[in-house]
Amino acid sequence: MNLQSTKKLANGILMPRLGLGVYKMTDRDETLQAITTAIDLGYRAIDTAALYYNEEEVGEAIRNASVKREELFVTTKVWNSDQGYDNTLRAFETSLKKLDMDYVDLYLTHWPVEGKFVDTYRAIERLYEEKLIRVPGVSNHHEHHLQQVLASCNVAPMVNQVELQPYLNQAELRAFCQEHQIAVTAWSPLGRGHVLNDETITRIAADYGVTPAQVILRWHLQNDVLVIPKSVTPSRIKENSEVFHFELTEATMQEINALNRNERFGQSPDSFKFDF
Repeated sequence: MNLQSTKKLANGILMPRLGLGVYKMTDRDETLQAITTAIDLGYRAIDTAALYYNEEEVGEAIRNASVKREELFVTTKVWNSDQGYDNTLRAFETSLKKLDMDYVDLYLTHWPVEGKFVDTYRAIERLYEEKLIRVPGVSNHHEHHLQQVLASCNVAPMVNQVELQPYLNQAELRAFCQEHQIAVTAWSPLGRGHVLNDETITRIAADYGVTPAQVILRWHLQNDVLVIPKSVTPSRIKENSEVFHFELTEATMQEINALNRNERFGQSPDSFKFDF
């Protein structure tokens, strides 16, 4: 594997295994610099969302990038207040205009809003059929949410982006997704920094001569999980990309897997407070 390594999705599209998340990047210049730094280092995936209020900056950075648009993989998401069939179609048009693009590579339902998320995904299916997006997907969907979507869709979601880190390894959900050819992406793959000081992680990092963050990102990749660590710090963006020169042994992988305690640092999809 290397920084350009991809995972083949259910429809044959290749999605980069490691990308840059831009959540909470609200300063224009800082956002542009972070994305430019990442692309120049070799990142080929950028993950944004309507909620992040930086789609314009993402689009601008990509237009001015050192590589062509078609070499990059751009993800955005429909926010909760815009869900439902018609609203999702309108929200997508808004995102596309802000990004100033002809298409989006991956479009996700951000959270499964009760009573709306199935219709939201139907709209995403339509966007896929109209070739306005290359990949249809969802985010923060538990197995029971996915089952509802799968029961009514014509084209199954190809990606499910969820909170996933050593204290919440989502083994059962990952197995379900694998069974249905749904790739899993980890948001907050470093547990919002909470896992970096874990004794097991720091010991493993010392043993391998790498940083705790690099150990965790490598663990994700070897578990066939896509990752989108976020940072505006150039040195950290570089550090997060340097995870391809070493490999964790199976014993080390199992040691990290055993850290699971089903502990979330973000909200649960089943108890998310949908503030509109």
